[in-house]
Amino acid sequence: MSLFLLKKILIGFISLIAVILSISLIIYMAPVDPARIQFGQRADPETINQLKKKFYLDQPYYIQVYRYLEDLSCIQYLHNSDPRLEEYSFQTIFQSNNNKLIVKWPFFRRSYVNGELVSDLLKTAMISTGLLGLFAMLFALIIGLISGTLAAVYFGTWIDSVITMTTTFFYAIPSYISAVIIAMLLGYYLVEYTHLPLQGSLYSLDDFGNEVFNWDRLVLPSLALGLRPVAMIAQMTRASLLEVRSKEYVRTAISLGSNTFRVLIKHIYPNAMNPIITTLSGWFASLLSGAFFVEFVFNFRGLGDLTIQALSQFDIPVVLACCIVTVCIFVTINILADVIYAWLDPRVKICLLYTSDAADE
Repeated sequence: MSLFLLKKILIGFISLIAVILSISLIIYMAPVDPARIQFGQRADPETINQLKKKFYLDQPYYIQVYRYLEDLSCIQYLHNSDPRLEEYSFQTIFQSNNNKLIVKWPFFRRSYVNGELVSDLLKTAMISTGLLGLFAMLFALIIGLISGTLAAVYFGTWIDSVITMTTTFFYAIPSYISAVIIAMLLGYYLVEYTHLPLQGSLYSLDDFGNEVFNWDRLVLPSLALGLRPVAMIAQMTRASLLEVRSKEYVRTAISLGSNTFRVLIKHIYPNAMNPIITTLSGWFASLLSGAFFVEFVFNFRGLGDLTIQALSQFDIPVVLACCIVTVCIFVTINILADVIYAWLDPRVKICLLYTSDAADE
C-alpha cells in the first residue's frame, strides 16, 4: 500500500512539474511586456529595466521558467546578495561566506497589476472557492445518492422514470446556463420569498468598515454549481446499485427473507461504492472549471474570478499561481480517490499486495 501511494505521489509530482513548464513557456513567450502593464506606457526606461532584472524578464525563456521554479521550491541554495531574499519567508540551514541554503514557503511572486503578494490573493480566493465547492458537492452528494437509491429501489416504476428524466435534463444544462436561470428565478423574481442576494462575494464590509462573512451568498452559487453533479451521481448510483442487486449473493440474501434496507446497507452499498467514488472524485475536481462561470455570473470573488481577471490583465504571476493550485487540487483528489478505493474494496487491497510482492521479487 505504501509503495502504491508513493508511486501515485511521484506521478502527481511529475504531472505538476509538466503543467508548470508548459503553462510557463506559453505565458512567457506571449508578446506582452509585463513591466509596461505594471508601470504604464509612460514609465521611464530605468524603472522598466529594474523590474525586468528583478524577475529575470530580460533573460531567455528557459531562464525565466527556471527562476520561477526556484521561487516555488521549498529548498533553495542562492547567493547572499540575491534580491529575492527580501521577498522570501525563510529559515537558513547553512551559510557560507557568499551563499546560503534556506528552507522557505513557495513564493508565487507579486501581482504585476497591483503589487500585492499573489499568496495573499490566493488565500482569500481559495477560501471562497473551497467553501463554494464543498457546499455544492454536499448538495450534489445528498440529493444524488437519495435520488439514485430511490430510482434503483423503485426500478421500472414512475418514480424511476421521473428521476431519470429529471437528472438527464439537469446533466444536459451547462453550469453557466443553470447559474443564469437560478439567479433570475431565485435571486430576482422570487427574492421576496427566498431573501437570497442575487450577487455578491463571501466577504463584505459593513457600515463601520468591519469585514462581514455572508453565508447566504453561498446558496445560489452552490445550487447552480451542484446541479450537474447531482444528475451524474444519481445516474451512477442507480446503475451501480442495479448491477450489484443482480448478483447471486444479493438475490440469495433477499430470498432468505432479509430486510430490504439491511440488504441495501450491508451488501449492495459497500460493493457499489467504487464507481460512485470515481464519479465523486471526477466531479469534485471539475467543479473548479464550472466555478469559473458560476462565480462570474454571481460576482462571487473566488479562484475562478481571480483567474479570469488575471488573464484579462495578463498578470503572469497570478495566472501561473491559479493554474498551479488548480492542478494540485486535481492531483490530490485523484490520489485520495485511489486510497479510498483500496480502503473500501478488499479486491483492490489484494491487487496492491500482489503488485508489491511482485515488485519485491
